[in-house]
Amino acid sequence: MPGKLAGKVALVTGGSSGIGLATAQRFVLEGAYVFITGRRREHLDRALAQIGAGNAGAIAGDVSSQADVARLFRAIESEKGRLDVVFANAGGGTLSPLGKITEEEIDATFKTNVKGVVFVVQGALPLLREGASIVLNASTAGSKGAPGFSIYSASKAAVRNLARSWILDLAGRNVRVNVVSPGVVPTPGYDGLGLSAAQLEEFVSSQAKSIPSGRVGTVEDVAKAVVFLASDDSSWINGAELFVDGGMTAI
Repeated sequence: MPGKLAGKVALVTGGSSGIGLATAQRFVLEGAYVFITGRRREHLDRALAQIGAGNAGAIAGDVSSQADVARLFRAIESEKGRLDVVFANAGGGTLSPLGKITEEEIDATFKTNVKGVVFVVQGALPLLREGASIVLNASTAGSKGAPGFSIYSASKAAVRNLARSWILDLAGRNVRVNVVSPGVVPTPGYDGLGLSAAQLEEFVSSQAKSIPSGRVGTVEDVAKAVVFLASDDSSWINGAELFVDGGMTAI
């Protein structure tokens, strides 16, 4: 049977590791050709080897740079001429409690998590075909308070609201915009939180105890949800936020 994304062309930002890489791999399994992008060429090359170079392409760049984003879409247009799916996944954050938040942290977090999402989606518009799907990666942190994580949480709340506005901007084009909001999903990005290995293990273990499903998530859990939002299975879902969190946000 053909996959859910058979014949489609997709872009995954932050595609060299974690949720982005898992989603790119799942897109390929479902029949798509996938472009991945990220800032580090060597990481992209390793990811491309995992995905399979015959089904994917890698273009290095920073999503918060308009020049890099323009170059990204010129390359996609030259090679494939169109896009059917955009997964705006690139993002990150750091732990800083109120009283220790710096201007640099605010700028760096919003630069990637918000400005980068805006630049990527705007840049993709001329290439998006009728019926295309845009999926934004937010977080349960955008809906729940988290000590020391207010700046990251605020940036993800902004991402969620972008989708609400963009479905109105895109009304009439038959292009959908939805949001996936993962819960606790350990990825290489957690290394940037400034926690020791022991502290990180304790954090993950403590979070698992508060999740109704009894475990933290995996990158594959999120990738499967993104495939659903990217595919025609969700053709009448628009502007929605899908929590992939084992029930954490519901309680």
